Amino acid sequence: MTDESDTPILDNHLHLDPEHGRGIDAVEDFARAGGTHLLVVNKPSWMLEDVGDDEAIFRAVFETTIDAVERATKVLPGRAWPVLGVHPALISKLTGRGYTPEEAGNIMQAGLDVAAEYVADGPALALKSGRPHYDVGDPVWEASNEVMKHAFELGAETGCAVQLHTEGGQDFTEVAEWAEDRGLPAKRVVKHYSEGRLDGPTKSVLSNKDELEIAIEENEPFLMETDFIDDPDRPGAVLGPKTVPRRVEWLRADGYDDAIRTAHVETPAAVYGIDTEATL
Repeated sequence: MTDESDTPILDNHLHLDPEHGRGIDAVEDFARAGGTHLLVVNKPSWMLEDVGDDEAIFRAVFETTIDAVERATKVLPGRAWPVLGVHPALISKLTGRGYTPEEAGNIMQAGLDVAAEYVADGPALALKSGRPHYDVGDPVWEASNEVMKHAFELGAETGCAVQLHTEGGQDFTEVAEWAEDRGLPAKRVVKHYSEGRLDGPTKSVLSNKDELEIAIEENEPFLMETDFIDDPDRPGAVLGPKTVPRRVEWLRADGYDDAIRTAHVETPAAVYGIDTEATL
């Protein structure tokens, strides 16, 4: 059986808000529970800055996340990486301010262009995009899909993965085909907040026991996440920062060493090109 101390434990998707939330305290909780590596996704821009069409808004949000990642790395046994992008619900914030869906989509694509600069220059590991997880009209849906396709183009250009925030469901083969058509391998498209079954992209499974058991039964590449949002008004939402390490402990007790290696070593290497063992 794998020595617990030698096992990387990666939370593939969580947020840190060093100004309003728990910030580094949440990272310390994760590390004390046995966690080693984090992929820190910038919070939605409107939660940290204003809503508008100024590129500086996105840069400020990205810089906040990069700074949080640098501080997180100092307290982790392994390290953290930033995942930067534009939350798909921004389109509703922008149209609510009077922008057309097309104008809003163009602003979001420009934000992704800025995020891609951080990937190309080195601080960021991957991009984040997607489409609304709630009902919207056709113009907003179509504009959102164009934003997501642009993210795939940028992922292909910079050689990075793209994390997606989307509606629920299990069949995302069309989305994976859109990525492939733009030169981004489907395995480098990651559906965050995924169920245990998923067709198309790589699944990042919200770490509830039932869904993890399904993911293991499927015997496919997968990642584990909490989607911890670090919001003082919603403490512990969605799952707390200790959850992934505790789920790994639970999996280890049941003899699922192969699944642990899949989620925390092999899939991160295949999707992001990171070595969680060498960085431990």
